[in-house]
Amino acid sequence: MPDTPSNKNPAPASPTRDPAKAELRIAARARRRAAHDAFGARIGPILTANFMAAFSLAPREAIAGYNPINDEADIAPLMAALAQRGHPLCLPAVVARDAPLAFRAWSSGAALVPGPMGILEPPAAAAALCPDVVLVPLLAFDGSGHRLGYGGGYYDRTLAVLRAAGRVLVVGVAYSAQEVDSLPGTEHDQRVDAVLTELGIVRFARKAPSPSKDTA
Repeated sequence: MPDTPSNKNPAPASPTRDPAKAELRIAARARRRAAHDAFGARIGPILTANFMAAFSLAPREAIAGYNPINDEADIAPLMAALAQRGHPLCLPAVVARDAPLAFRAWSSGAALVPGPMGILEPPAAAAALCPDVVLVPLLAFDGSGHRLGYGGGYYDRTLAVLRAAGRVLVVGVAYSAQEVDSLPGTEHDQRVDAVLTELGIVRFARKAPSPSKDTA
């Protein structure tokens, strides 16, 4: 969605403990802002076409999107197209600091309320959904599927829980200019499975789990 008074929210104001990542975020914000200024007005339909060409989703798979803030790529046309195909939609909601995000049912035009971080989200009364596909905004990504977020760790905690519970497809959404050579990662970072940009889809191989040892 384009910025309007109802959805123009500040980025999450989470503390950044890693000075190196703080510098990366400054540069990444500048690159994303420049790309948004150049392509933002027409990015939505392009992302929609690229996603639909790349992924064949099972009927009724639930899709988690996001409500764009500042210069995040607009996915409103994509969410509308997915809804037309019968996919239930949901948006993330912050329930507590240092906790995973909740996902609440949402449809185009449904009312949103400010959450604890000041970002618009579905109200607490909205039905809870467990998404099969998660569309994730980001500041930067690299060729290994690492993403640079705002520093709060919300998506890392959330994706860890979703992946532990079963299969989920995680797709970062970005402008191609947001790709960097490499990003520092830790054991807690959750990589994305693919990144959707105006140029198409970039896919990343997931590392297979180590075989379990026979302890008998």
